Amino acid sequence: MDTPSSSNSKALADSGEERNWLDLPRDVASTIFLKLGAIEILTTVQRVCSVWRNITKDPTMWRTIDMHNLGDSRYNLDTICRRAIDYSSGHLLDINIEYFGTDDLLDYITDSTSHLRRLRLACCYSISDEGLSEIAKKFPQLEELDISISSLSKEPLEVIGRSCPRLKTLKFNMEGYRRPHIESDEEAFAVAETMPELRHLQLFGNKLTNDGLLAILDGCPHLETLDLRQCFNVNLAGSLGKRCAEQIKDLRLPNDPADDYPFEAEIDYGSLDEDYPSGFSDIAFLSDDDYDYYGFSGGVSLTVFYTGRS
Repeated sequence: MDTPSSSNSKALADSGEERNWLDLPRDVASTIFLKLGAIEILTTVQRVCSVWRNITKDPTMWRTIDMHNLGDSRYNLDTICRRAIDYSSGHLLDINIEYFGTDDLLDYITDSTSHLRRLRLACCYSISDEGLSEIAKKFPQLEELDISISSLSKEPLEVIGRSCPRLKTLKFNMEGYRRPHIESDEEAFAVAETMPELRHLQLFGNKLTNDGLLAILDGCPHLETLDLRQCFNVNLAGSLGKRCAEQIKDLRLPNDPADDYPFEAEIDYGSLDEDYPSGFSDIAFLSDDDYDYYGFSGGVSLTVFYTGRS
C-alpha cells in the first residue's frame, strides 16, 4: 500500500514537475547555506543566481564565519574572509580561521566588531604574540578561544586572561610528541594566574609538569573539564590524581585515545632529530639544567649544528 508521501511523490513524478531549489523559503535557504561554510558560500552559492546572492548578503547570516579548509590554495582565503566580515556589518560573534590567519587579518576583525564571543585559530603560524595580544585587548566579551597548533607563547595568554574576564573555554593545543625531557610550565602558569573563570581547558600535547597542573587546579577553581592528552610530563599518581578526580568532572588523561583530535596526534618515539626537519632537535634548546639531566658531563662533548636540510 502506498503511503501519502509516496503517493504525492509519484503524483509529482507523473505530472512531470520538478522541485525548483530557487523556490525555497528564504529562511530555509539560509539554514542550508550556513552548513556549507563561508568559502563555499562566497565562491559557489553566490554565483548561482541573484536571489541566492541577495540571501547571502544578509548580515544575520554572518554572525558566524566558518573558514574551515585543508590549506586550500585555489582561493585567496584572506580576501574571502574579509568579504565575509564586511557582510556581517558588525554582527560577527564567532569566527573560525584555519591556516591563513595573520596579524593584519586580526586587526581587520577588531575594526569590524567588538562583540566577538568565540575565536578559533588553527595552524595560523603567521599570527605573532604581539598581534594576538593587541587584538585581545579589544574583545572583552570573548568567551571561547581555541588556539591549536601554533608558535605562540605564554605572553598572549597572559594578555588574554587579563583582557577577557568572561573567558570560559580555552584550547591551547599542540601536536603530540613524546620528546626528550623538555618541560615547561609557562603556559600553565599564565592560565592559572589570569583565567580564574575557566570552565573548560584543553592542553593537548603541552609540556606542563605536575607543578603547572597544580597551579591550574588552584587558580581555576570552577574548572569542569580538563584535557591533558599527550601531556607526558604529568604524573597523576597519588594525591594529585586524587585531587583531579575530585575536582574535575570530565578529565582526559595523558595516555587516553586521541581519535577525536582533529590534528596529527601520532606519538614520535624516533630519534632526537626527527622532530625538526631543519636538523635541530629538542636537544638544541636545552637549558643548563636539561644538560645535567641528560648527563652530558665527564668530558663528553655534544655539538649541535645546522645540517642545511630543507
